[in-house]
Amino acid sequence: MNQHSDTAHHVTLQENRVVLRGPADLADALPYLLGYHPDDSIVLIGLHGRRGRLGGRLRTGIPKEPAAWSEAAEQLAGCLVESAAARRGRPDAAVVYLCQEPQPGVSAQETMERLRPLAQRMRTACGALDVPVLEALYVTGARYWSYCCPGPDCCPAEGNELPLTGTSPMAAAAAYAGIRVQGSLRDLESRLAPLTGPAEARQLRALDAAAAELVPRMLDGQASIDAVRAESLDLAGRLLERFERALAPADPDDASTDGRDDALLTSEEAARLVLGLQDRTIRDIAAEWMEGTEAPPALRLWRALARRCVGAYREHAAAPLTLAGWVSWATGDEVGARIALGMALETDPEYVFARLLHQACNEGVDPEPLRRSMRRERAARGRR
Repeated sequence: MNQHSDTAHHVTLQENRVVLRGPADLADALPYLLGYHPDDSIVLIGLHGRRGRLGGRLRTGIPKEPAAWSEAAEQLAGCLVESAAARRGRPDAAVVYLCQEPQPGVSAQETMERLRPLAQRMRTACGALDVPVLEALYVTGARYWSYCCPGPDCCPAEGNELPLTGTSPMAAAAAYAGIRVQGSLRDLESRLAPLTGPAEARQLRALDAAAAELVPRMLDGQASIDAVRAESLDLAGRLLERFERALAPADPDDASTDGRDDALLTSEEAARLVLGLQDRTIRDIAAEWMEGTEAPPALRLWRALARRCVGAYREHAAAPLTLAGWVSWATGDEVGARIALGMALETDPEYVFARLLHQACNEGVDPEPLRRSMRRERAARGRR
């Protein structure tokens, strides 16, 4: 698996078999396996069979406090074994990646050494579940270090250089298969992060005003609840149509569109719908806009609403983030789904809809049964 072993391992990308020979190939393959460059992350990938076929892959943030490293390692190892067992059986081994940019004034080598106990905890946690870690790597920028080095000749102090971008076997296979790296995790998460500056202040005032009106109404009996639901669904439908009209067919789905999307929403509209989506009935009906021509504008709308959850209303983002993750997963964007659902769970770890979708997405479940159920619900209501 690594340069200290004669064993080669394989990754299957559509019809292409890629042989990864050693730590350099493994480090280079990471962004292609995830679809983005992970920042501040622990990544754990399962290996199956004698030739080490790459299987399930899990990512979580690196806890800031070393005291939490053991618990994080045990949870991640347990999740890998549990999720893999549901699909293709227990993994036979694993690869660990630690990815973290050095802080200002700190070298990459110092950061690598600071994280060495975390790498050891990952190896111990996996080993306790009979899943040996064949390679553990620290990757940052264009360099990597192996925590499995048997001696000083393995990794120089300054680390090993990664292959030039686009020149590795993995890069060639990914290009052939149409797999692209969407950027860094930090960049992708920033598209869902709360607004800042004057826009944040305006949105916070609008949220306070909407909460002062809507919350008492939601507590004032079923008739009032039904009225608020009807108003929220009407608003959501009008906003969906507005986003759909503004969405040109050739628009790229990248960050360049976010500013325009934000301009499509007033602070008052965003506040009322953010609060409305806290009601499960409203959220579940909104989740039905997950395919066909409705999916692209719905995804843009949910992302824009997630950015409007500012200040004390940050936890309200769990609903629009989960909806964004659901639409992404339903339309085949597993990378976008995992990021949005992961952020939803960071916002509210007990948000059940996000937990179920995140687990299903990570386990490779087909979303079609859930789409089919939502179609039936929508048909039964006979309305949008």
